[in-house]
Amino acid sequence: MKIIIKMCMASLLLLTAIVFQLFFGSIPKADAFSGQVIQRGATGEDVIELQARLQYNGYYHGKIDGVYGWSTYWAVRNFQQQFGLDNVDGLVGQKTKNMLANSTKFYSGFVYKQINKGNNFTHYGGVPLSIQAAPTKEQQAKLRQQAEGTKQKYIAEQTKQGGQAAENKQQQTNQQARENKQEQTNQQARENKQQQANQQARENKQQQANQQARENKQQQANQQARENKQQQANQQARENKQQQANQQAKENKQQQANKQQAVQKKEKQKTAAANVPGGYSQNDIQLMANAVYGEARGESYVGQVAIAAVILNRVNSPTFPNTVAGVIFEPRAFTAVADGQIYLTPNDQAKKAVIDALNGFDPTGNATYYFNPATATSGWVWGRPQIKQIGKHIFCR
Repeated sequence: MKIIIKMCMASLLLLTAIVFQLFFGSIPKADAFSGQVIQRGATGEDVIELQARLQYNGYYHGKIDGVYGWSTYWAVRNFQQQFGLDNVDGLVGQKTKNMLANSTKFYSGFVYKQINKGNNFTHYGGVPLSIQAAPTKEQQAKLRQQAEGTKQKYIAEQTKQGGQAAENKQQQTNQQARENKQEQTNQQARENKQQQANQQARENKQQQANQQARENKQQQANQQARENKQQQANQQARENKQQQANQQAKENKQQQANKQQAVQKKEKQKTAAANVPGGYSQNDIQLMANAVYGEARGESYVGQVAIAAVILNRVNSPTFPNTVAGVIFEPRAFTAVADGQIYLTPNDQAKKAVIDALNGFDPTGNATYYFNPATATSGWVWGRPQIKQIGKHIFCR
């Protein structure tokens, strides 16, 4: 009897071990997840892995961002229902984790690399990662369609294997999926509406802040403009007063200078009248002095006498006009006439050079042409017979 009892107990223990192995030994442990139960509102690495694994087999199509929202919640419930888990509640406990680990893969290195880069990426199963690293909208739609096809294929296989019961279950699943999708849509609509309201409130607040900032800036600008205008008015008043004082001082100085010049002019006229040869007027002398000053004020005194001598040599030549004015204002004859320097006020040295030339001093050797080799542009003048160079000018016949 005792032997029979022992044999029965041994058989019972063996049966218990077999049942335990069947129910618990066939489900692998999920080493990747942490030990916490993942539920809606959770964030972090567990949620990232959860979203990636759900997307791997086509249950989740949202952004892998580590935030357990409504889209993730309904994806978990659909997975739990279609994989026959006891509790379809959206809570990711150990059984759900084990089932996910058994039916999916998680390329953590790829996922975290894309998140760190800020890429818009996907994690669907059976697709090269290079295509999912930064897919276009068209590629995303194609990948999603492919994942849905894989999921539907799995469901169809389960239906085929399960017979009519599986078909009924699939219908229930589809109905539940539709209801879940509708609930998701409604929830998403509510969230979108709330987000829009929050966004509008933020925009209104920002607009008010911007408007206030613009008004403050405009007030500051107006105040600054008034201050600048007042400063300009004060500055203008000071400048006007200073200009009046300077003008009065210049007028007084000019009056004194005019008186002094009048006395000096009378004295020079007396001296010039005694030294000027006959046939040349004071206008001729003044005009020649203007030409000498305009043409050679940077030359030595002898160089200035040479310019006056060339003018007189042209007056005495049958090739040129026989008056001082005719020679000087002959077209293209003198650079000072062309550029207006003929009208500069000559100094005493230029006038003295003219007087010496009128009295017979000709350092050029009876030249009728001259030019500055550094600035001359006419090739013709280089062909004239050269006499000598005085300062910067070459004198020719």
